[in-house]
Amino acid sequence: MNRPTAVVTGASAGIGEATARRLAAEGFHVVLGARRLDRIKAIAAEIDATAIELDVTDARSVTEFVAAIDGARVLVNNAGGARGLDPVLEADEEQWRWMWETNVLGTLRVTKALLPALIASGDGHVVTVTSIAAFEAYDNGSGYTSAKHAQSALHRTLRGELLGQPVRITEVLPGMVETDFSVNRFDGDAERAAAVYRGVTPLTADDVADVIAFAVTRPSHVNLDQIVLKPRAQASASRVHRG
Repeated sequence: MNRPTAVVTGASAGIGEATARRLAAEGFHVVLGARRLDRIKAIAAEIDATAIELDVTDARSVTEFVAAIDGARVLVNNAGGARGLDPVLEADEEQWRWMWETNVLGTLRVTKALLPALIASGDGHVVTVTSIAAFEAYDNGSGYTSAKHAQSALHRTLRGELLGQPVRITEVLPGMVETDFSVNRFDGDAERAAAVYRGVTPLTADDVADVIAFAVTRPSHVNLDQIVLKPRAQASASRVHRG
């Protein structure tokens, strides 16, 4: 039986890995894309999926990745991340450049390249994982929040541009999710990363994957435009109850 194809970027860990596993369980043939090829190959072997190396910051990598895919019905733009937590006065331009290149231009490259296949599927769906940082600004987070605002604007623009086409558009905006996100943000400082979640029960990658799977398995006429999810203990990017 032919399974619909779902493409997941940033699929080597965290939300991307959890989403790949969940969509495979929902009956999709999943194509995992990430830079860590051995990692996605191992995951793909477990879930009967396909692993293809992908660096969303490299236009040639994106072109080769899409050329290796035979059609797609779902795209989950999950690749992204944060670097640093500095005030504007001390902003590191290289960290900003990486965040914009990965979150914004990376999403643009992959979405642009796969849209023809998604339209041709007759029932396409673009899911972009942004963040509550896509609608909230917080102190010391200007590089990440500005990139996520831009990524969100890019994604939401598609909602109007694709009216009349057989493609749905869903933005998923998580709050605190405990993955390797903070470890990466703080350049491998596990202690500093752990402090982010201290005293809180955060969301897990599986929680976010559940929401993505729900969105893409609704009837074709149902478009969940935006889904914001946060832990019970989190009211906003800067308001968290710690027990």
